Amino acid sequence: MFSRKSKTQSVQPLRSETGAAKPPSGAPRPTSTTPAQQGAKPPAGKPASPGLPPHKAKPRASVLSPDILLKGNLRTSGDVQIEGTVEGDVRAHVLTVGESAKIVGEVIADDVVINGRVEGTIRGVKVRLTSTAQVVGDVIHKTIAIESGAHFEGSASRQEKPLEENRSRVVASGQPPPASPSPR
Repeated sequence: MFSRKSKTQSVQPLRSETGAAKPPSGAPRPTSTTPAQQGAKPPAGKPASPGLPPHKAKPRASVLSPDILLKGNLRTSGDVQIEGTVEGDVRAHVLTVGESAKIVGEVIADDVVINGRVEGTIRGVKVRLTSTAQVVGDVIHKTIAIESGAHFEGSASRQEKPLEENRSRVVASGQPPPASPSPR
């Protein structure tokens, strides 16, 4: 009535080149699944799904269009491209100032590219003033590039860590500056 299979006749599933188990012949084939659905990890260096990167894609830069006038400070850890006018300080990871753009205030970013006008201090690890740049103010940088034709009024000073605020300014005599009088 019941037949008993011997222990030596156990059926092992076959493995494909990718290491996924194949059903024994004659068994119904499963519908197509991704390695993630099968519980297997994708091979190293290859995305889990076609068309998707293996890590989060870097977001595109935020753009302030030419018709925007921003009165106030702008702060982001991302990338910003300014084409309009900002009256206030701008802090970003990568900042690009377009040819028609104008910033009146301090600029702080790891990477700064100026194509337009900036009136104020610029602090950046890498600062580039293109041929259309108009800068009136000081530039504190680790590296700087100034293209021929750029208009630059101010001083440029190199610092190892230009994004950090001055802890205490030391005047030429080696003494810290005098304390400013407190308002009464």
